[in-house]
This record gives sequence, structure tokens and C-alpha cells, in this order.
Amino acid sequence: MKRFLTLVVALCVLMSVCAVANAAASDYTIRIYSNSNSTERVTWLINAAKEAGFTISIDDNSVISGDTAAIQAANENKDGDLIFGLNETRWSQLVGGTYENLKVMDWTPGWVDEVGEYVYPGKAYGLVIQNVLMLYRKDELGTNGQELSFEHWADIVDCGYKWYRQGKVGGTTNSNINSAMLYAFVDPTSPAGGISVDGWKTLWNYCANGFYTGDKYGFDPLNRGDVQVSTFYSSSLYGNIDAAADSSSSPLLGTLEPENWGIVEIADGTYYIAEYLGILERDGRTDEQTETVKAFAEWFGSAETQAAWADEFDSYPCNAAAASMIYDETPAIYTLKNCSLTKVEGTDMNYAEYVAAHSSEWTNIMTNLGFYWADNSAAPAEPDWDNLDWAVLTQAAAQ
Repeated sequence: MKRFLTLVVALCVLMSVCAVANAAASDYTIRIYSNSNSTERVTWLINAAKEAGFTISIDDNSVISGDTAAIQAANENKDGDLIFGLNETRWSQLVGGTYENLKVMDWTPGWVDEVGEYVYPGKAYGLVIQNVLMLYRKDELGTNGQELSFEHWADIVDCGYKWYRQGKVGGTTNSNINSAMLYAFVDPTSPAGGISVDGWKTLWNYCANGFYTGDKYGFDPLNRGDVQVSTFYSSSLYGNIDAAADSSSSPLLGTLEPENWGIVEIADGTYYIAEYLGILERDGRTDEQTETVKAFAEWFGSAETQAAWADEFDSYPCNAAAASMIYDETPAIYTLKNCSLTKVEGTDMNYAEYVAAHSSEWTNIMTNLGFYWADNSAAPAEPDWDNLDWAVLTQAAAQ
């Protein structure tokens, strides 16, 4: 269960402020790029950083939305000091040198031993554990008490219930849902981006027969009872359920002990990711300014600050010391099987690495074929699956 330690955590953060304030030796403004940048998160971080003696610049999601936009903006602007958020897909590309203007600086924080396996040694370190969930209602607006369990995420298309699906290709959560959906169809020999054609047919079915309600994420339509099965990201689930009655006359009830909802049990597991923190090389930054950036990163990833972040935004920290400050025990949504770390047969990659290797091809396929239309009345015709040129579809469309 979650510990309600807001005051205690706040005091811990104040103590950490005293420890690092002297390290911020200059008035340098630290430029940050992130996809974990809701207005609430950005406001909280700017204010907390200021209390700690740091000045930061970070855009909220009205300016930069999603991991693709964040990494592209950082690559194009070449003015970043630090990146946090993203996930293993992007971080493996970033650390591997995929982006022309982005190089992750060598750095090891004092709290490295507290984040376990969530490490790119010498480069980037875990902040928040995040996964995508498939949820369902158990009440009369849902399955009427029937338990739901699937072998694969993609089995949602045959579940017999009404499901929510997203309305666009891009975005971190949407990409993670697609990764979970396509997991059962991995085929390293397939020219269709390493996914069997049956996988793309199934994903099309998910779009064509699912319901896009105009909501950005899947919690609200499930909470209203518009659908029986839906998807959502883990870090905001409990907070949304706590406030569910504010936006529904038949809300979801019970956070850590669900009353009228459940998690669909899926044998494959779900697609976990971790959001990381890394420092970028930056031309023209002095040694003193670099030390200020390091001090900020040390403060932000510390157990005290991550516990405060987790307490404020209902996330689950990679930092084990932070987690112990917030939770008596690990919530059920973070004990699910993790398919992202499963070895992909016929390759030397786990599934998260496989996603990273093929993510641009998948985006191109979905974009070129017209996946995730927002208006069902204007849905494109289903592709002629037997006569597609995958060599073209896996490439970006001509401008």
C-alpha cells in the first residue's frame, strides 16, 4: 500500500536541497528536454529546482508532446543540457549514437546502486518505472463479474466486448500499446518491419473495430462506461481512480483494492519501460556550468526527490530507496510479467531492443497505411494485405 508521507517527503527534499544548493555555483539556466512534461510536472519541477538553487528551462506538452517530439527537438536545437523521460527504445538509440547532434556525457551519480537494473552504465539511469495496462470493468457496465484473461495483448480483438483504441499513431503511451499488441507477431525474417503480416492485420482490426471516443487516453471512456475494456499508463492510474467520481456518474471504484474494475491477465505480460535521466554534451558549456548540470541531475534522481515526485504524480520510482519511502509493498500493477525484457528468438536482442531497432519502420507502416484514424466515418479502406510493397511502406512517405 502507498504511504501517505507528503509532509515527510517534503522535509526530505528540503534536506536534500541543503545538500546540493552549494553545488549550483553559477546562475546557469539548465536546458531540459523531456516527454514527461505535463503542465503539472513542469510547474512542480521548476519550483522544486528553484528551491534547490537551480534555474531550469523545460517546455510543457503544449510545446513538446511525446518522446519523438522531445528527442527531435533536442537534436534539432542542439541546446540541451539534460534529457529525462523517454524509454528504453529511445535511450538505446540515444546512447548508441542514432541522433546526429546528441551525445550522452559520461556520468555516474551517487545513487547508481539504488536503481538496480535500470542503468545504461556510465550514461543514463532510471527514474520512473512505467508500463501500459489493459483494464476492464467488472460491473453491469462491463463484464458483469466475468474475469478477463488473454494469452496475448492482441486477443482484445476477439474479446467480445467494446474496447477503446487511441486516435493517432504518435505519442509514448500509444507506441507502448502498439509494442504490446505486436509482441505476439514478432518475425525477424518478415520484410514488414520484423512483424508478420498477420500482426498488421490484427492491429488494423484493433483500429477498425475499436472505439475512439475523442479522449486522449483510455481511462475516461472506461470510467464513464462507454467501453468495457481499455488501455492506460500505470503512473496516473491510482490518482485518476481517486478522482474518478468527478467526471462520471458511474465511476471506477477502489484504487489498490479494485471494486468494479480489474487488470486483464495476459500470459505474455505487459510492455514495461523505464524512464531515464542522462546528461548531454553541449558545445560552449563551461566546466563550472557542467558541474551545475551534474549537481541538478544528482539532486533530481536522488531518493528524496524521486520519492517526492512519485508521491505527487502517483508514479513508481526506479530508485528502491525512494520506493520504500512511498509504498509499504509494490502495487499489483508493477508486479506484472514484463515482456520487454524477453529475448527475441533468432536475435541477440530483448524485445525492448527489438522495438528500438524497428520503431521507425513501424511508425512508417502505420502512417503510410493510415492507421488510427480519429473519425470512423472517414476510415480508410483496409489494405490489400497480399499485394503490399513492404520495402516502400517501411520508409517515410515522400514529402
